[in-house]
This record gives sequence, structure tokens and C-alpha cells, in this order.
Amino acid sequence: MSDTEKMPDDGRLEEQFMDVLENKRIKTVFQPVVSLRDGSVFGYEALSRGPSDSALQSPKTLFDCAEKYGKLWELELLCRVTAIETAFRLNTPLKLFLNVNPQVIHDVKFQQGFTKQFLKQYNMDPENIVFEITEKGLIKNTSDFICTIDNYKKQFYKIAIDDAGAGYSGLNLITDIHPHYIKLDMNLIRDIDKDVLRQALIRSFAEFATLTNTVLIAEGIETKSELLKLIDIGVHYGQGYYLQRPDPIILPLGAEVLYSIKEANRKKNHLLDRKPSDLYVSNISTPQRTIHPKILISQVFESMEKDPSLSGVCVTEEETIIGVITRAELYRRLSGKYGYSLYSRKPAEKIMSKEFLQVDCHESIETVSKKAMGREYEHLYDFIAVTREGKYHGIVTVKDLLEKTIQIEVNNAKHLNPLSELPGNVMIEKKLEECVGSSARCHIIYFDIDNFKAYNDVYGFENGDKFIRCFTQILRTNISEERDFIGHIGGDDFIAVVNGNHVEEICRSIIEQFDRSVFQYYNKNDLTKGYITTKNRHGIEEDFPLLSISVVVVPGNRYNTAYELSQKMSELKKICKQKPGSNCMLV
Repeated sequence: MSDTEKMPDDGRLEEQFMDVLENKRIKTVFQPVVSLRDGSVFGYEALSRGPSDSALQSPKTLFDCAEKYGKLWELELLCRVTAIETAFRLNTPLKLFLNVNPQVIHDVKFQQGFTKQFLKQYNMDPENIVFEITEKGLIKNTSDFICTIDNYKKQFYKIAIDDAGAGYSGLNLITDIHPHYIKLDMNLIRDIDKDVLRQALIRSFAEFATLTNTVLIAEGIETKSELLKLIDIGVHYGQGYYLQRPDPIILPLGAEVLYSIKEANRKKNHLLDRKPSDLYVSNISTPQRTIHPKILISQVFESMEKDPSLSGVCVTEEETIIGVITRAELYRRLSGKYGYSLYSRKPAEKIMSKEFLQVDCHESIETVSKKAMGREYEHLYDFIAVTREGKYHGIVTVKDLLEKTIQIEVNNAKHLNPLSELPGNVMIEKKLEECVGSSARCHIIYFDIDNFKAYNDVYGFENGDKFIRCFTQILRTNISEERDFIGHIGGDDFIAVVNGNHVEEICRSIIEQFDRSVFQYYNKNDLTKGYITTKNRHGIEEDFPLLSISVVVVPGNRYNTAYELSQKMSELKKICKQKPGSNCMLV
């Protein structure tokens, strides 16, 4: 509504509001929740709008009226049903985020109306419905509210906290209901690229989300700079006008936005899962000004004096390196009583060294480091000349080599699972994204240890950790970490990417070794019985079979996104785990 338009008087406004309810004049628009790792759409938030020719078009005015006239329940019901009907017509299989007032979700009428039977007529599954609980709504009875949320969780609905950080009660709400998703308030995101304090706060949220297995979503992304900073911090999902404005139809993400997300992740993940042995020295070499062999030594000295960062220069003829002059050698020659007067008017070729280390830009950092350290002591810390097809490309220093090697090692260690010392989720996700975008033939293998929680409850976490390390060794024995990939998702879930056609043989061998290893982790009494007894997730005593392994294998290049691949593996895992004992399911 513009500044010149006036809000109708109260009586007229109530009349308009009742007309909206009675004639169902609500429209649903959808805004995508986007993966900030690959640009895929994770789900859509359904947003309700009133009639465009009315003061009630604004959702705030609409819901303010609903509270004022005691029709909040009726309006929320209309918005909810309209959103689901519209999503059904648009045929989107992704998650649907529905805003729900805490007072309404706790209402008996809501609980009775929002059933699996109700969703079934729209071909929807509770797992794809996310209830967004706003902090701004008043929760009168916290314990009853928590019970209500737990009830929905048991029915496989997902829960999101909306506008996290907008109010003082947000952290308590998060710890009370343990949501699946936390949506950060847009005020925290605004100008985050310029605000160090906000960056630190969002980074702590991102770390919290990782530790608690919660999905963090940044709302209100309005600029490219905000997007890039959130990717850098490690926020995995986002929505906002820069990504895509709300629309009545489902639209693909814009090409510019998609490119920005993928390029930012490419740069960020450049060192993930890399070793000094497979990273070219060209990645750290720097092109610097070269000199002609006839240039005066005094000019070389002036250049060195003006730029203290120069470790030396390469002497070239037609782009071919014929010698080098290091800073140390130049200063040694020019020092002393007659050094400068003796050499300053001579050409550079008179003091250049023809004995220098020269490497091709496609040699690995590891190889170049070994060559550098293999030199005589007096030349140990000289810079290294880098060429491309025999022509000058740049130089690299020993300091550059050491720093990059340490950076790679530290970066990789940071993303390793501390128990198994296998790559964790960040590196796994990167690997899966590589697989779905590749034409190479590869298979994704998902491993899930059955009845592991029960084992931990009876035999303790120390023995559970020992078994995890045992299984890690089984994986390493059967899968080449040089050629293939092994990752530890967390707990009792592992994943592998195997190239070639020998995947069935690998799985068979892993299952056989797993089943043989299990026996040494039980006492004789439990082995004789073939089961252990402990409380299940509902606190009821239950007999659990001995540990077994469920293995699912899918071709990596059959799916469009890593998320789609993960969803398929999750579906197949559920089927595989229903069978007794260790099993393998190949697609």
C-alpha cells in the first residue's frame, strides 16, 4: 500500500476481511530455499497474500486483522489448505515450509485436521512438510507445546524455528524443541559482508548446527555480497530476493545466481580432499617481472630496494629462462668496499647463476618440495623458477611451498572425523557433487551398521568406538583410498565412491569380513543367544539381533544433484534394513 493510500475504517476493514475468508480470496506464492553449496532447490516456503486490490494484500495486515477479529484459526486454515492445493497443482516433490502460529499448532482442531489422510489426498508425505514456528508468537504453556511438537516429530513432520535471533526467547525455543531447521532472521543477514560482529554470530550458529545435525537457513539474502559471505562462513541453505523473489509458479534459479554459488564453492573447496601430491605448483606460483641479460646490475639493485618482497629475478631471452639472480647473491656481490662500483655498470648476465632449480608448472607441490629440499645447503632457500612448455611462467619460494603444504594438511585434518580419521560431511558432499556432475562410471556405496545404538547401550561407548575403528579398517582394506574415496558421515553411517565395475565383489568382501569381526565384540552368553536385551527408543525392553551391516549401491552419475542422490540412498537404506542380517542392495 503506497503512502498516499489510506487504510479503510475499522468497519469497512472487517467487512473486507470477512469477504476474504468467506470467498477464499487467498493466493499462495512460493520462495525457494536454496542450497548454498550447489544451487539446487531444497524446498519452498509457502507465503500467503490477500487480494491485490485490497489493503489486506499485505500478510502482516491480514494476520493482524485475523487476531483482532478472533479469526486466526480460520485464516491459518485457509492459508494452509490453499498452499497445499497450489503445491499439488504445481507438482513439486520438494519440502514445503508452512508458517504456523504457536497458538494454532497447539490447537486440537489443527491436530485433528492435519493428518496423514488429509495429506494423502494431495499425494504428500509428512516428511516433506515443515512447520515453521515463529519466535514472535506467544507460547503460553511451554511443556504442553513441547509435547505437541514431539507428537508431530513422531509422525515424521519436520519442525523449523523461524526468525531465529529476532527475539530474546529464540535460543530457549531452539533448546526446548530441538528443531530440524533453524531459519536465521533477515536482520542478522543484512550487510553481513560488512559487519564482523554479525559474521562471528552467524559462524557460531553454523558451528552449532553442524554439532547438532540441524539445518541452518539464512533468510532475507538481498545482495551478492551477502550471499558470498554466507557461503564463506559455512551456512548451507538460504532464501531471499537476491536468490529469487516469491512467485505464484515454480521458477528455476537464475543463471547468474547459480553461477555465483557454484563459483564461490569451487574457490572455497579448492583445497578440500587435496594432497600436496595432486596439487600443481602453478596454483601457488606468482608471475613477476623478468629482466633482460643486458640490463645493468644497478637497475636490478634499484628494483630490489623498491620492493622488499622480491626474493630475486629470472633472466630471460624470448621468454626462456637463462639464469637467475637471488637477492642474497646480488647483495653479496654489491657489498664490501668496492662491490657497488665494481658491478653496478655491468650487465646482469655477469652475475646471474646458471645453476638453478627449474620446474614445470604441472609438477606437484610435493614433487617440487622434494627437489627444493634436495639442493645443496647454500641454495636450499633460493626461489624456484616455474615454466610452462619451456617458457617462463613464474616463481615459487620455499616459504610458499611450506605454507601451502601446511594449509592443505590442516584444512583436510579439520574435515576428518576424529574417531575414524576418514573424511567427514563437508568432503563427502563435495565428492558426491563431483560424482553427479561427472560422466565417469562410479558407484556410491552407503554403509549403515544395524543395531549399533543397542550395542552401545549394553557394551558402552568405548567398545562401540573400538568397533567403529575396526569397521574403518575393513573399509580401508577393501577400498583403495588412492583411487577411490571413503567417508564417515557420522555415528554408524559410512559412504564410499568406487570407480570401475568391481563394486559387487568389494561389497561381498566387506560384508564377509564384517560378519566375521562381529563375534569378538560380544561375550559368550550373548553370542549363544544371538541377541542382546536393552531398552528401545521408547524406553521399552526389547531383544536386538547382533550387529549386521546394510549396504546400498547406486550409480553416481544417474542423478542431477547430490541432494537427489542422498534422498534415493536414504529410501533404499530403509528397505535394506528391513531384511534380517547383513544385506547388500544394488541398483
